[in-house]
Amino acid sequence: MEIETGLLLAFGAMVCWGIGDFLIQRSVRKVGDVEALAFIGIVGAIGLLPFVAGELPALFLPENLLLMLFLGIVTFIAALLNFEALKKGKLSVVEVVIEIELPVTAFLGIYFLKEVISLPQLIGIGVVFIGITMLAMKSLSLKSLGKVEKGVLLAVAAAIGMGMTNFLTGFGAKTVSPLLAIWAPWVFFTIFCLFYLWKNKGLGKLVTNAGRYKGLVLAMGIFDTLAWLLYALALKEQSIAITTAITESYPAIGMALGLWFNKEKIKRHQIAGALLALAASIALATTL
Repeated sequence: MEIETGLLLAFGAMVCWGIGDFLIQRSVRKVGDVEALAFIGIVGAIGLLPFVAGELPALFLPENLLLMLFLGIVTFIAALLNFEALKKGKLSVVEVVIEIELPVTAFLGIYFLKEVISLPQLIGIGVVFIGITMLAMKSLSLKSLGKVEKGVLLAVAAAIGMGMTNFLTGFGAKTVSPLLAIWAPWVFFTIFCLFYLWKNKGLGKLVTNAGRYKGLVLAMGIFDTLAWLLYALALKEQSIAITTAITESYPAIGMALGLWFNKEKIKRHQIAGALLALAASIALATTL
């Protein structure tokens, strides 16, 4: 895969993630966290099945099956934390705080896959952290130093989980298959969601909401699945840390949608922090 192709795939993932998170926020506020995740899983599992059918025998190798099951569990937990953060917080804030997944992903790639990160790239990751901190704080005054926006702590936990998901997806894409690295975990976390809803007598509500919000949940599932698929394809030949850094520009889209459609209000220092974090992410892409 040429670098240009990989960059294009990463850029496509960034666009789809920004739109997808906007749709996820709207969905979780209408149908709930687990229900929204179930819809994403159903759309992705069914939509990708024709493309992954020929690769299914590789899934049943013990080491591959164990990896995909673990990735499904991590994805399930991280996604629910992310959805809850989006439900409780401002899209324009949560989207950028989630960028903490970048240094988490970079660390895992460096430690486990021995990826090499240059000094300018490390500085860029540090600047992302500074920007995220500015965005998360309600005020820069000492009196309000401990106060953070709603959903920020959940977003931090989600970002750690998403960093692990990014790493495991990249590892699966490189060692097994980009398609299986998306499809198999989708199937597993969908099963988890449906089991949870069955135990809590929520399957009937899931079916009702599927009819009531079919356009919204279908679009959400398509954009989120497409984002992860493009990300996995980009990771096939490129560094996990740097590819993730490129896609981290996606909060710019979510932030703009939150400000425009949700009429969210954020302060000047938060805007500055968001721009700083996003600029650093974009700058990281130029170091390839």
